[in-house]
Amino acid sequence: MKCSTLNPKTVVALVALLFSVATLKANPNFTITEAKAAARAAKRAEMKMILATAASIYEEMDLGDSGLSRKAFESAWTGYYKLRKKGLLHRSNILSICDFSQSSSNQRLYVIDVRNRRLLYRTYVAHGINSGEEFANSFSNRMESCKSSLGFYITKRTYSGINGVSLRIEGVDKGFNDNAARRAIVIHGANYVSKRILNKYGVMGTTFGCPAIPSEMTSQIIPVVKNGSCFFIYYPSKKYLSQSRVLNS
Repeated sequence: MKCSTLNPKTVVALVALLFSVATLKANPNFTITEAKAAARAAKRAEMKMILATAASIYEEMDLGDSGLSRKAFESAWTGYYKLRKKGLLHRSNILSICDFSQSSSNQRLYVIDVRNRRLLYRTYVAHGINSGEEFANSFSNRMESCKSSLGFYITKRTYSGINGVSLRIEGVDKGFNDNAARRAIVIHGANYVSKRILNKYGVMGTTFGCPAIPSEMTSQIIPVVKNGSCFFIYYPSKKYLSQSRVLNS
């Protein structure tokens, strides 16, 4: 395991958070107004800690060199932290990020071992056919939209289907992806998600909304991410970033 020191900004934010929490506990006779103000201060301190930690990991792992957007990682880490805090992640060492701010010709799926701070896999991932061609820029939670859905998912169990071994995912961002199960949105392999297709047609294949990966990668990635890890689909949508209940809880 790679050892590292805490970023100074992370330490400052952590101290501020602990101080805010201690203040609340030490003053049980606060007025409602004072208690709310202290709670808001604690929340701000917690967010500073989350973002400082994200920045430290992003820089330590040189994720920018692999093409992953800093904002994508900050958002992914924020949601991952909050889902883990609520006890919703049974496989909390793995964080997967689809960075849909990138072209589909890029290897824009990142599977990260956050415990050991290692990039385990980076590969291609398709978006929905109605989300765009080379770039995904339109998203939906609606049935039969054939679009990708933004937000946080928790991986579930595998099953064997027409695309071979596939992985069910539960959308936990209400209003953005919570119809994923009803829409049969899963992670599966596809032969139209490959360098060969990209070279032949100049554009990657698309799906009915599933985040499909190269067929040859399913036996490597699915066993690592299944059964309770955090899976995040990112795009710099102002509406999503400001209204996601996971990010803003």
